[in-house]
Amino acid sequence: MTEDGTSSPRVRAEMISTARLDLLPLRVEHAAEMAEVLKDPALHAFTGGAPHTPEALLARYERLVAGSPDPAVHWLNWVIHLREEDRLAGTVQATVADGTAEIAWVVGTPWQGRGIAGEAARGLVAWLGTQPVHTVIAHIHPDHHASAAVATAAGLTATDEQHDGEVRWLLRQPLQ
Repeated sequence: MTEDGTSSPRVRAEMISTARLDLLPLRVEHAAEMAEVLKDPALHAFTGGAPHTPEALLARYERLVAGSPDPAVHWLNWVIHLREEDRLAGTVQATVADGTAEIAWVVGTPWQGRGIAGEAARGLVAWLGTQPVHTVIAHIHPDHHASAAVATAAGLTATDEQHDGEVRWLLRQPLQ
């Protein structure tokens, strides 16, 4: 048992650096810049919904930063910082429970096609490999070929399973 009474060790977001990027743990202060980054409705083509207003994104980030109400579930969220441009370009996230991380990513439209999502996802998966995580999962719409390429680059493989119309991608890795 851990100090919070769960059998799941606590996992906390830490800065992750790759060749061009810093994945910075999410802070409420990121909401204003990220509202601009995520404002294109096309980003919701495969996931549904619409861009958040700056106020709604601020409220969402406040909830995310506060963490999951379930002590056995760890919400880990990062913004993607492009060092060369000194600006934010997207997000990556992992929800960790019982040694399994469900990951997702989004890169703002102006920064797509530059390998940023793939680099960020590879960095995230490599970092998760240093944590008490043995399984990494992503759910991707079958027609979202760019996200499928990101998942492949991060070492995940498509399975035959579907959940809510999305293909389950999977990577099993040894615990460190």
